[in-house]
Amino acid sequence: MKSFPRAAALTATMLIPLTMCAQIDRVTGRAFATRSEVIAQHGMVCTSQPLATQVGLDVLKAGGSAVDAAIAANATLGLMEPTGCGIGGDLFAIVYDAKTKKLHGLNASGRSPRGLSFEQLKAELAKLKVTTIPSYGMLPISVPGAVDGWFELHGKFGRLPMSRVLEPAIRYAREGFPLSELIAFYWERSVAILGKQPGGFMATYAPAGRAPAKGEIFRNPDLASTYTLLAQKGREAFYRGEIAARIDAFFSANGGWLRKIDFEQHTSTWVDPVSVNYRGYDVYELPPNGQGIAALQMLNILEGFDLRRMGYNSPDALHVQIEAKKLAFEDRAKFYADPEFARIPLPGLLSKGYAAERRKLINPQRAAKTYDAGSPALQQGDTIYLTTADGEGNMVSLIQSNYRGMGSGIVVPGLGFGFQDRGEMFTLEPGHANGYAPGKRPFHTIIPAFIMKDGAPFLSFGVMGGAMQPQGHVQIVVNLIDFDMNVQEAGDAARWQHEGSTDYNVPKMTTGGFVYLETGVPWETQAELKRRGHDLRTDLGGFGGYQGIKWDAKNRTYIGASESRKDGQAAGW
Repeated sequence: MKSFPRAAALTATMLIPLTMCAQIDRVTGRAFATRSEVIAQHGMVCTSQPLATQVGLDVLKAGGSAVDAAIAANATLGLMEPTGCGIGGDLFAIVYDAKTKKLHGLNASGRSPRGLSFEQLKAELAKLKVTTIPSYGMLPISVPGAVDGWFELHGKFGRLPMSRVLEPAIRYAREGFPLSELIAFYWERSVAILGKQPGGFMATYAPAGRAPAKGEIFRNPDLASTYTLLAQKGREAFYRGEIAARIDAFFSANGGWLRKIDFEQHTSTWVDPVSVNYRGYDVYELPPNGQGIAALQMLNILEGFDLRRMGYNSPDALHVQIEAKKLAFEDRAKFYADPEFARIPLPGLLSKGYAAERRKLINPQRAAKTYDAGSPALQQGDTIYLTTADGEGNMVSLIQSNYRGMGSGIVVPGLGFGFQDRGEMFTLEPGHANGYAPGKRPFHTIIPAFIMKDGAPFLSFGVMGGAMQPQGHVQIVVNLIDFDMNVQEAGDAARWQHEGSTDYNVPKMTTGGFVYLETGVPWETQAELKRRGHDLRTDLGGFGGYQGIKWDAKNRTYIGASESRKDGQAAGW
């Protein structure tokens, strides 16, 4: 999902503190807005909606674990921020378990309908007179994995009963809550786009015939009933019971392809997070079908450049970061897919030797128009992000999404949630690793991240926003490690985003793509980037939304951050 900053942060090269809410560039004298980090001893919750943050914090105070708080906050966000997430979407998480001092990864993404063959999909597209999977309607819908993800996480790391965990979201769904500013903006846009889809979208999300406005009280009694079923009967209600049956009946009657058997056969997958070491810090992401390793590939390439010497927001530093993104995304387009259907050269993609080869392709004085994907050795072997931490040292990095804003626009009447449109990301290219097939997980953009330092937790963090996510992860890491920013500053600092790389809907990058810059990048830097051949543009949004929790081992406290591009809040106790 794209973000819409109300006031773009102004940034610069060298930063020194002015007050608790400002930073200044020693060279240009330009200040940019930030705020103090949040520091607490017993727990921390950072989400993109303040009421959801408070729900998570209340669950921690009631004796819940970091996972309990994450599920409670996620359920609340599914109600309050349906423009980015909900139980019709998928979920990925990285959990740090303080007892075992180990990271656990969960891939709770769903698969395409088993009854929709490639040939039938092509026939359906022909009826619509399109050549790619559409963004909305029935065809891009895959099985929602979020609910199964909740129960997998809860079964392994939960403390409170699920009825207690879901109770705040159920109460808010029945009694109502006031819409926050940014979410109201996206809600209005989504109603205009999705209101004509079959089913209960308008009755659920625009009961007055229009989108609710900022500050208006919104209720979703249907979602309250669905959450209540989950609280009482568990994940089986969603994947084998009443909810699955209602979905089957609606899709059968309205030209959809999901059936109850697709839900019955759904499983999440526990995976080992993968990492690279960047200047002494171990940065962890989840392996494909997500795009997390693109951030790791970029960091491997950037490790060969002295970014600190180049200077924050300097032409040299931004140039090599943008070019590293282009290189990683060519591999992303070729190799990243469901590992059950494709052989992914993961060790090769993440090797330092491969990064050194790719680094040599960067011309320090000229932006490349095109890159080819590499040949790594093959060895066997719109979105919300939230992060939580509890008093025992457990930490959760969780991301959950509908894909495009409010998803496909399909709402089964009476259930209170919309379905994702993640299947849009399949390619129809024969033989491609991410080519469509029945029962297959599509390529995913949503990625949680985690950093360890000397075997101990350092930072749980994420940046929401489509292809911006790995670019945002890299910028957060670079801001912290190369430019010595604190956790809040690292998220508030101005961002860049490159678009136009080879992708499922871009057959081959041949023009070099283009770069969006936030307004804080100095004009001198912009002029030099243009001279080197970068196509620079201005965008009011699209730069993601960041939350992070850092563990301060010296003082044994958590330090939380939630950036200003979203409605969010970091809070602790």
